[in-house]
Amino acid sequence: MTVLASALDTSSPEYAAHRAAMLAKLDDLAAEHAKAVAGGGEKYTARHRARGKLTARERVELLLDPDTPFLELSPLAAWGSDYAVGASLVTGIGVVEGVACLITANDPTVRGGASNPWTLKKALRANEIAAANRLPVVSLVESGGADLPSQKEIFIPGGGLFRDLTRLSAAGIPTVAVVFGNSTAGGAYVPGMSDHVIMVKEQAKVFLGGPPLVRMATGEESDDESLGGAEMHARVSGLADYFAVDEKDALRQARRVVSRLNWRSGEVLSRCVAPLYDEDELLGIVPGDLKVPFDPREVIARLVDGSDFDEFKPRYGTSLVTGWARLHGYPLGILANAQGVLFSEESQKAAQFIQLANQRDIPLLFLHNTTGYMVGRAYEQGGIIKHGAMMINAVSNSRVPHLSVLMGASYGAGHYGMCGRAYDPRFLFSWPSAKSAVMGPQQLAGVLSLVARASAAAGGRPYDEEADAALRAMVEQQIEAESLPAFLSGRLYDDGVIDPRDTRTVLGICLSAVYGAPVEGARGGFGVFRM
Repeated sequence: MTVLASALDTSSPEYAAHRAAMLAKLDDLAAEHAKAVAGGGEKYTARHRARGKLTARERVELLLDPDTPFLELSPLAAWGSDYAVGASLVTGIGVVEGVACLITANDPTVRGGASNPWTLKKALRANEIAAANRLPVVSLVESGGADLPSQKEIFIPGGGLFRDLTRLSAAGIPTVAVVFGNSTAGGAYVPGMSDHVIMVKEQAKVFLGGPPLVRMATGEESDDESLGGAEMHARVSGLADYFAVDEKDALRQARRVVSRLNWRSGEVLSRCVAPLYDEDELLGIVPGDLKVPFDPREVIARLVDGSDFDEFKPRYGTSLVTGWARLHGYPLGILANAQGVLFSEESQKAAQFIQLANQRDIPLLFLHNTTGYMVGRAYEQGGIIKHGAMMINAVSNSRVPHLSVLMGASYGAGHYGMCGRAYDPRFLFSWPSAKSAVMGPQQLAGVLSLVARASAAAGGRPYDEEADAALRAMVEQQIEAESLPAFLSGRLYDDGVIDPRDTRTVLGICLSAVYGAPVEGARGGFGVFRM
């Protein structure tokens, strides 16, 4: 074993300051998560309960195996928009009858569970995760369909939801719909395109057009039950495969359906050794000021099994730590930024390491804290562009599953080279300390200032220093706000902002999920590496 030795001094003032800053960010995060849990608020939750119904998260809890974790995905979706935090939809990965499933649940306390643009983005991301990792999908349905005022942003891309359900089924990935209430208009195709459908007596209402629309379109008078009730669909149309007397019965039947799928979840590895160091210490590693570097080995030592890490090329390209480990028993290759900047050596080292992981069919974990690739005359002449391109080429064409965690900075093309969202990692999470943008706020504001000064000089105009200072302050404030994890998570640029102490558990769930599909690397096909 090659056990990492920790040099972290938990009694130092620096550690205490870092920990305090992280805890403050976690408090802010908890307040935002509470908004998602609250759904439509007390008034609408009380109205929902008065109808004898469970909340979305209560439905999820009853569906899951007792005392098993639920990895909620994109809980801050729609943060900073005009829509409710959480986007009126709960999505995540949980275990049902021993099977890891992708679960979605409409939140009917938020505008009747109607879908807005962020609901759609969140649902499409959930389907993407299910397809990539071959996870059965269980949809807990109660939605009034599209939020009509935003239909222009939903209608065209919204068809992807139904396309995904049919493609999942065609790929042999089971889909189950449990209908608790309204599932109208386009929403009717969720049960219509699912493999297994359960409907709740006197609650489920599934129709393309409700009684008012039918009356307007055809002049026909009808009621909810005869038009789209559970009894009708179970006895007449045949859309319902199972008829439930109440919500708990529906969830019991959903569990039975999953138990009969004959579905094997991802590889389960029982041999697992805890890290030698306390996960609570992860709170004090990342500085409040991301310009201050930190050693990612201190993070790795608190994530991997037995803190056992075989470092690859430790004396070459030292601003990037690479090496092999296990996490919850699963083999893992790790790339972690050490000093922020990526040079040519780090880029070439990363490309080789990624190729090795693909040769060995080993998933990769990217731990971000980078300001990007190095700039300057000497580095340009040394080939930083072609070497950075080599790293990005390797990431782009790698076929093993990728997991990414943004711990600190993730700026510029460094975000790409470390497998940011555009490079399709299976999962990407952020710590509350993370920031991501084209470049740092001060650098971006400074570049704009220099360009404006050059323009004024070229035109022979005097430069307004006061206006320049105001512009720089405004730009810095804007970029700082737009680089924060809540902002990015609200736009689904990650799969959630997580407590650093939960990172090992989150990654363990993700690795279990990715092994639901074959883990096979590229044996070539990396394109042309410019030398």
